[in-house]
Amino acid sequence: MEQSRTALAERVAERRAGTGDPRALVGEMRRSVLLVPLADGGLWTAHSGGVRWICAFTDEAALARFAELRAPGGQPMEYASLLGARIVDEIVPGMGEPAGLAVNIADEDGSMFFPPVTGIVPDGAAVDTGRTGQERGV
Repeated sequence: MEQSRTALAERVAERRAGTGDPRALVGEMRRSVLLVPLADGGLWTAHSGGVRWICAFTDEAALARFAELRAPGGQPMEYASLLGARIVDEIVPGMGEPAGLAVNIADEDGSMFFPPVTGIVPDGAAVDTGRTGQERGV
């Protein structure tokens, strides 16, 4: 029996299929409670393409798939439950470097990246505003 997807996972699936409204996807991300693994006294992040990505998951099953890859042996992975809006509005700007949100990265066909651009993160943290890193406070 297939477990039902969260509303955010449904919006991600629509966008990956080439349908759905990108604004609805961002809105759903902002309203969703996401599970963010903890590591080294902070949130689990990864660097790629000059961006620090905060890794988050839509539900415990998605987090468990990630934990299988990162914490072998079935060791439990601690996590924080955070509202997507809090991640992109408060945490991302405080990272001190270009940062975005990566959702469900252990799901090849269900992952979605929310980059540090206008409309996703506050303008002061967006990399597409034409402002230099120093002007953005980075």
